[in-house]
Amino acid sequence: MPPKPKQPRAWQRMLSGRRLDLLDPTPVDIEIEDIAHGLAFVARWNGQTKGDFPYSVAEHSLLVETLFCRLCPNAKPAEKLFALLHDAPEYVIGDMISPVKAAVGPGYGELDKRLAAAIHIRFGLPAAPSIRLKKQIKKADNVSAWMEATQIAGFSETEASRFFKRPDAALTHGLDIHLRPPVEVRRAYSARHAELLAEL
Repeated sequence: MPPKPKQPRAWQRMLSGRRLDLLDPTPVDIEIEDIAHGLAFVARWNGQTKGDFPYSVAEHSLLVETLFCRLCPNAKPAEKLFALLHDAPEYVIGDMISPVKAAVGPGYGELDKRLAAAIHIRFGLPAAPSIRLKKQIKKADNVSAWMEATQIAGFSETEASRFFKRPDAALTHGLDIHLRPPVEVRRAYSARHAELLAEL
C-alpha cells in the first residue's frame, strides 16, 4: 500500500507560544496579546491607504466599537466587547476586501465563524452575537468603512456612499482617522479590551 499523503500543516505558532489549529480552534489557545498584536499589523484596504502607517484592523475595530456605542448608547459591556472583537479572527486569517471574499466563496466565512466562536467563548461571551446585535455592529462597521473610504482610501463621497451608505453627520461628528504606529494601536486595543472585560 502506498503511504498516506502527508496532511498539510493547519496550525500556526503564536508569539504567546500557543499553537492555534486554524481548522479546529479552541478557546484555550486564544490570547488577547496575540489578537492585539496580529490585528495591529494587518492592514485594511490591502494597504492602499494614505499616510505613513497602514490603517490596521485593530484601529478599525476601535473605531467600530466607538461608533457602535454612539449608535447604541445603552449597550451592555458584553455587546461592546462583541463590537471590539468583530474582526478578531483576522489576526490569523488576515483581512480580505469584500470582492476577494466573494471570489473565495463560503470556505472563508466558515473559517471566520469557527475562529470567532472560539474567541468569543475565550472571553466569556456566547459563541455568536444575536442577529439583532450583529446587525447593529454591521451598521457601525459600514459607517467606519465610509469614513475610511473617504478619508484615507481615495474614494469620493459619492462613490463611498454608493457602497457603504452615507452616515448621519451627527454620528461621525468629532471622529477623524489618525494613523498610528502599530505598537501604539496594539496598546490601545489591549487596553480597551481590558476595560470591557473588567466591566463584564
